[in-house]
Amino acid sequence: MELDGLPASGALYRRALLGVVPGVGGRRGGDVPGLELTVGGVSVDQRHLADYDRVCGFRLTDRLPATYLHVLGFPLSLRLMTSPGFPIPLTGVVHVANRITVHRPVEVGERVDFHTYAENLRPHERGRQLDVVLVGSIDGEEVWRGVSTYLGKERASGGGPRRDRADRPEPPAFSAQWRVTPRVGTDYARVSGDHNPIHTSKLGARLFGFPRPIAHGMWSKARCLAALEPRLPEAYTVDVAFKLPVPLPSTVAFSASPNGAGWDFALHSARDGRPHLTGSVR
Repeated sequence: MELDGLPASGALYRRALLGVVPGVGGRRGGDVPGLELTVGGVSVDQRHLADYDRVCGFRLTDRLPATYLHVLGFPLSLRLMTSPGFPIPLTGVVHVANRITVHRPVEVGERVDFHTYAENLRPHERGRQLDVVLVGSIDGEEVWRGVSTYLGKERASGGGPRRDRADRPEPPAFSAQWRVTPRVGTDYARVSGDHNPIHTSKLGARLFGFPRPIAHGMWSKARCLAALEPRLPEAYTVDVAFKLPVPLPSTVAFSASPNGAGWDFALHSARDGRPHLTGSVR
């Protein structure tokens, strides 16, 4: 299905909230929908890009950060995830992993065509998870690909592999510490269009089992990439697994070490060493 333009995120979140009201929301499908959404000629607002760069810690340049294209095309994926029959409800969904492949740099002034689809619905010890794929192309050439893995928690899980419950390893020595304030939740919601209340509202966070709001996972990934920005190659894949949420406010410790031609990096709690994110650049 080709759309005339990117949908408005606000209306999609309102649809998602209605979807959890008994008797109002539609039935969830048992498999991923056979639906692919496309939109052509998406341009970049330079002021929005600069605002995003400031919130995430990137330098102000005309080259788009890898994570910015996720934000640029996110409304299209959001439209897919709120479509009738989508197997996992958007409200309360957990973003557990994200992989981005940059085939070449994208500059301000280039127009991007996006398409998105879902695949690989599978059981998890806490419910079901699937992948939402978002692809960016310019003049028919794929330049960027993002794969977001989402978990929908369910009371009766479908089995699946259990997490390793062994003792956590000692966190690596950190190279930087960042104070993450509550403004990170609201500022990132503004620049990303991701207004999930678990990131911006104390009440919204409590409704989904968090004592206070938590940072967006994609802000955490972007902040780590910003710290590595001078060392990133022209083309690469950056893969992260989101571990424990970053509560707002808190202080986090960033660590990075070279691994061959790439990097391994992590984000931990500066107070007790609990892991928030692990990732790699290859």
